[in-house]
Amino acid sequence: AGAETVKRAVELDLASRFQESLVCYQEGIDLLLQVVKGTGRGAAWQPFAAAEIMIYTEKKKSLFFSDGKYHKQIKIEENATGFSYEKLFQEYLTEILTEVWVEDPYIRQVHQASRYWLYNFLRFCEMLVKGPCKVKTIHLLTSSDEGSGRSQQMTGLEEIQQSLRNHGVTLNIALSSSIHDREIRFNNGWMIKIGRGLDYFKKPQGRFSIGYCDFDLRPCQETTVDVFHTKHTKKM
Repeated sequence: AGAETVKRAVELDLASRFQESLVCYQEGIDLLLQVVKGTGRGAAWQPFAAAEIMIYTEKKKSLFFSDGKYHKQIKIEENATGFSYEKLFQEYLTEILTEVWVEDPYIRQVHQASRYWLYNFLRFCEMLVKGPCKVKTIHLLTSSDEGSGRSQQMTGLEEIQQSLRNHGVTLNIALSSSIHDREIRFNNGWMIKIGRGLDYFKKPQGRFSIGYCDFDLRPCQETTVDVFHTKHTKKM
């Protein structure tokens, strides 16, 4: 797996997809070092594998890291298209990703304020299930709906939970009355903060309008996406 990850990193590097290649280089190092430790042949393997890749990767980091910190910002303009979850998250859904934390206060009713919060979370989960990653656990922290809406909220979340279980994925649900932040964290080190959370798509004009099914064609609301690497942030 380590060799394949490094091979992929080289391919991305040659294609000038430097940010994605850096992710693969770093993960390739981690996998190779695991092999070194597991076989006890570090003295023989490390100089010719992980060490050389580490040196090369450190040089690559200078292209992306400022003062030892990684920060990429994407600005989504009003009515912009082409920002489906797949397009936004794909490069971070690597093979070593197994656990995801979602903090979003508005994973609530199916219909509220003309938004589709539960459906958005479901689509996000679908992306994880079909992606190249091997996600086994998703942690959701959200706020509780009010009145009769709470029952609908929990019914929807429990249905998603059961469906994920059928795909070998555990969904842990926690409710908080004080949550305000919106962020998504992956256990491969990446953290994504979206100003509007998962709810940055506009309501479709109709059930049979372009963009109703394909979110790459769905107009977006203006928002900002910030990407960090948790090795360079205080919060994990």
